[in-house]
Amino acid sequence: MTELCVQPKDVAQYIIDKFNSRHQAVTTIKLQKLVYYSQAWSLVWDDCPLFNEDFQAWINGPVVRSLFDDTKGYYYCPDHIKDANPDKLSANQKDTIDKVLSFYGDLTSSELVQLSHNEEPWQKARKDFPPEVPSTASIPKDIIANYYSGLID
Repeated sequence: MTELCVQPKDVAQYIIDKFNSRHQAVTTIKLQKLVYYSQAWSLVWDDCPLFNEDFQAWINGPVVRSLFDDTKGYYYCPDHIKDANPDKLSANQKDTIDKVLSFYGDLTSSELVQLSHNEEPWQKARKDFPPEVPSTASIPKDIIANYYSGLID
């Protein structure tokens, strides 16, 4: 896979800016899930990841560690993530994210956590871990792509 110049924080900042433009706050948990679904549907629709970093199967669903570190200590996302640049995103990438926001954006953090818990990529990565036990197991991109592409077949 070729190295991508877009980082999870760039995708996250684009999403935060969309919520801010509507004068809506977004929690860090909800942001993680929206970034996850943006990555998932980019893998399906564009046959390409938005960024290289893998998600991990945490207790509250998929989490990309670097983004967690960038927003650690916040319940609601800050207006700006340090060194994030949503202008790195192509028009096609922005379109994919916009479609994800149209579909998932009105769901609550809790609803998005529950949705991700009911889906195969998180479940497979968690394997035999009980729901309340922490895990940093990676969720492979091929499992994400296969699962979500199966939803549209």
